[in-house]
Amino acid sequence: MRLGRPLQHEPEETLKAAMHAFWRSGYHHTSLRDLLDAMQLSRSSLYQAYGNKEALFLLALYRYREQLLNKLSAMLAQDTSAWSFIENLLEHTAKQAQSEQATLGCFIFNSATELGSSGTAVADAAMQSVQSIAQFFATVIEQAQQEGAVSPERDAQSLAYFLTLSMSGLRMLLKSGASQRQAQQQVEHILRGLR
Repeated sequence: MRLGRPLQHEPEETLKAAMHAFWRSGYHHTSLRDLLDAMQLSRSSLYQAYGNKEALFLLALYRYREQLLNKLSAMLAQDTSAWSFIENLLEHTAKQAQSEQATLGCFIFNSATELGSSGTAVADAAMQSVQSIAQFFATVIEQAQQEGAVSPERDAQSLAYFLTLSMSGLRMLLKSGASQRQAQQQVEHILRGLR
């Protein structure tokens, strides 16, 4: 049996390029041609390495989620407290106003908004990714409650959803061109809401 030609691309780099293509344009508006151009692959190489567009999107979204949660976990571990982590995360996000990062938004939140709850594999993956963020935030809230920064009488899961919703809204506000001052004002409201 004759083997096909070996892959001539760097898998991590091509996956990163695909992730950014989906991130910029969304799942439905990213064509196969867009992906081939971004990844600098032939059609046959893309199918050989990743399957199809749906499989590639799922892999890219999973990789983004994994990297985001690892980054957030590292930030939490390095911070002085869970509450300080929440403050720093929100303020850091607000400081991204009118930057390239702000115009991109969050790949997970963008995808969840675009794909909704259609019951497709890509929509389910986006919903699961939002749930993963909310679950991470629930752990943070519980830690903040143990530290005495958040009232133990508040429901941690409910506050985690509030924080997830707030982060999504803040990202959307920044994506629409809000100033740092406008974003910072919202951060203050969010922090009061978490107490």
